[in-house]
Amino acid sequence: MKAQKSSNDPSLEKILKRAAMGDNTVIITTLNQAWAEPNSIFDIFLESFRTGNGTGKLLDHLVVVALDSKALDHCLSTHPHCYALNTSGLDFSGKEAYFMTSSYLEMMWIRIRLLSDVLAMGYNFVFTQDADIVWLQNPFQHFDPDADFQIACDRFSGNSFNLRNEPNGGFNYVKSNNRTIEFYKFWYNSRKMFPGLHDQDVLNEIKFDPYIQKIQVKIRFLDTKYIAGFCQVSQDFNAVCTMHANCCFGLEAKIIDLRLALEDWRNFMELPPDQKSLPRSWTVPKKCRETPFHPPDESPNSPPPAAPKISVQEGNNQ
Repeated sequence: MKAQKSSNDPSLEKILKRAAMGDNTVIITTLNQAWAEPNSIFDIFLESFRTGNGTGKLLDHLVVVALDSKALDHCLSTHPHCYALNTSGLDFSGKEAYFMTSSYLEMMWIRIRLLSDVLAMGYNFVFTQDADIVWLQNPFQHFDPDADFQIACDRFSGNSFNLRNEPNGGFNYVKSNNRTIEFYKFWYNSRKMFPGLHDQDVLNEIKFDPYIQKIQVKIRFLDTKYIAGFCQVSQDFNAVCTMHANCCFGLEAKIIDLRLALEDWRNFMELPPDQKSLPRSWTVPKKCRETPFHPPDESPNSPPPAAPKISVQEGNNQ
């Protein structure tokens, strides 16, 4: 892929400064045309902040990175903090960047480079990748104040220090310091050692690398009880803060199930207080449980992607 030109873009820095919390923290997501269509992923994403418990104010700190002109136009019509990323001639408009296609890989690595630049500018961030996630409660209270890099999991082992957790790059919280700046540079440059892998798989490869210990970056994995997804669904409605449409292929399936997740949340919030401690289950994943499909540009003779493995994170609703 064409390398992003590293620069402290003054327009980005201006937007970050305007959106930042008092401690220089911003929330960042990215958007392309396919995800920005009316009533699509981005609208559900924004709706979740307004529907969630104590999450509406977090919209003031959300920066949307638009990957094409249509996405930028839609962002500007709905949100105050929008940044047009120069994608160096790459075209992400017109269709969804399907999982593990060349467009998908290019998009992933452009994001890692952008986040590296954000850290270098001195901003902490919560990165909530493709906006295929709903925010239900404020997650900041569940971040470890001593950690540098905290990332969601497809499946959580029960130990936030265990490097064998399965990380998911769709949600992470990162503090800006020398350790994380060096870590992101190392992560981005490691793509050359693992051609054809996306950022999440490369992270799985490098998390055991001696260089990670050398730079002393403190990595923690976020409990799916709080930062949940369709791979491992939290059953503790009182604790869950976000729900990510992972283990799910295709825009249509994500839209259907994220809307169902929001409806489940609304139904929970309408319960009398004495019923909110009772065991309760999500209706999702539903559409996302169905057989994965072939991306349009995938060869018909190629083996299909593996079916998503979906499990439940146990909770006691206490």
